[in-house]
Amino acid sequence: MTARLVDWLNRVLPRPLDPVRSIKVKLGVLLVASWAVAVGYFWWGIGWLPPGTAITAIAIALLTAQVLAHGMTSPLREMTAAAGAMARGDYTRRVRATSRDEVGELAHAFNKMAADLAVADQRRRELIANVSHELRTPISALQGVLENLVDGVATPEPAALRAALTQTERLGHLVADLLDLSRLDAGVVPLRRVRIDVADFLDEAVEQAAATAAGTGRDVRFRLRPLPAPLTVHADPWRLHQVFANLLDNAARHSPPGGTVLVAAEERAGQLHVEVSDEGEGIPPAERSRVFERFTRGERTAGGGTGLGLAIAHWVIEMHGGTIRVADPHPAAPGARAGCRIEVTLPHTESARGEAA
Repeated sequence: MTARLVDWLNRVLPRPLDPVRSIKVKLGVLLVASWAVAVGYFWWGIGWLPPGTAITAIAIALLTAQVLAHGMTSPLREMTAAAGAMARGDYTRRVRATSRDEVGELAHAFNKMAADLAVADQRRRELIANVSHELRTPISALQGVLENLVDGVATPEPAALRAALTQTERLGHLVADLLDLSRLDAGVVPLRRVRIDVADFLDEAVEQAAATAAGTGRDVRFRLRPLPAPLTVHADPWRLHQVFANLLDNAARHSPPGGTVLVAAEERAGQLHVEVSDEGEGIPPAERSRVFERFTRGERTAGGGTGLGLAIAHWVIEMHGGTIRVADPHPAAPGARAGCRIEVTLPHTESARGEAA
């Protein structure tokens, strides 16, 4: 009851010193105003008759100080109450930040911190839910295969063993992606930059993607458009390969049977631009900025991906000082799908070449 009364008083009582931008000035105004009100009343209404007069003057000074100082201390009390609520998991409390002094700045910073913590807590909850969902699917499938083998319902034939192996590989990929993402978040993944020949690098990435697609039975063709000129980039080859392996695998999973995944690279304004495009259903414009979030696959949910590949690609490209985005697809032939086009931009300057040399 007391806490509610205090909250109500904090909301309804005025804060006359909020426009003052310095707490030192506020303290000075507080002292001078309290003294002036007390002396004025003392002089005008009562006269110089101690001791009752002095007691009355002191009471008036204290009352004036309380009215003027209300706005100085109430944000601090509100922050104390909000901090206690955050400790209990409630991130909805905010501080009334109308003052323009240092306490007001602290209140604004506190509200921003509370909002950031609320977002972080929501993402943590979503991460736990999504990880649980992604782990449950292959574990349940693997458990079903093994139970059938143990109970004698199924025999250990190559098809059953391949199904168990597929689910085990999916678990392995998910755990590896989570470990990579945790290392990237912690900033403990150093980049070992070397000079990379772009044509050789992309040719190798396309060959490996084609072999992976063939091994999984996907009827997808990969084509690397010839580069207009020899290009090099200063980057970490392993991390960069991880990016394009994810992009090519993602494009292959969402391409229609007989579709083509096209890879193209060129230099624009001193930067390396690489495009990976497919002939699938594409990504709606409203979903394009979200596909790089963890466990987000937009409308392209088919294919069994973990939803972490593009998030890892985004981190790696940012670590290289580049950008990655879902670009507008190239115009398609009549009756054909435009597909999805992902564009990667990496620094490609003379200074980078000099460092790599």
